[in-house]
Amino acid sequence: MTDGLEAMWSSQDIYGPIVPRLQHALAAAGTRRVIDLCSGGGGPWIRLARDLAESGEPAPAVLLTDKYPNQPAFERIRVATGNAVGFHPDPVDATRIPPELAGFRTMFTTFHHFAPHEAKAILKDAFDQGQGIAIFETPKRDARTLLMVFLVPLLALGLVPRIRPFRWSRIFWNYCLPVIPFTLWFDGVMSCLRSYSQADLRESIAGFTSENYRWEVGEERGRWASITYLLGCPVRRGELEDLELAAAEIEKPT
Repeated sequence: MTDGLEAMWSSQDIYGPIVPRLQHALAAAGTRRVIDLCSGGGGPWIRLARDLAESGEPAPAVLLTDKYPNQPAFERIRVATGNAVGFHPDPVDATRIPPELAGFRTMFTTFHHFAPHEAKAILKDAFDQGQGIAIFETPKRDARTLLMVFLVPLLALGLVPRIRPFRWSRIFWNYCLPVIPFTLWFDGVMSCLRSYSQADLRESIAGFTSENYRWEVGEERGRWASITYLLGCPVRRGELEDLELAAAEIEKPT
């Protein structure tokens, strides 16, 4: 399943539209190190690392983490990205990040898996430790997104022959006995129903306020899907106005 999700995110460049916003958030936080949480099979990082490298800004060093790290998948991504994306081999709980894993935290289409009190703990931990965090979610509780989920099994089936390394088991579970396409569809529907709206995200950060920390909630429209985002980052003194001007430039219609 995680192989299939990674292949879909990469082939369609689902998260490409958020690159400028992520770059500005990294600049505001004053770091070029990304700690990706709940990475699963590596998420969108093969394509996203390339997009960041081509953006004209210095590419960040990315570290994949997970409570149940999939080290073979992480190793494949490390090789595929030429060491631009590394990984942490030990389990990492997203609600309690070890202090040695300092850096800008990211989560891609995984935040909805957490109950409200757990989601709030993830945000509070970033706020308390003064670390930036970016939540990006494609699932939404609306009819259009739910309809798009019905296309996911078809897209997954088309991408199976291109996933490396080749495995006969993947052919069996996708074509002979289509458990994986059904599970991807079911997981997509449940993800939409469990997703957090922008209002939910604003409620999650209520009470986490500081003149040295800035939150932003919004939506980025892409070709295939709209991406709901929550950004939190420490802002160094004197840079808040520059950050707001940069955000305004991103919002300008093209």
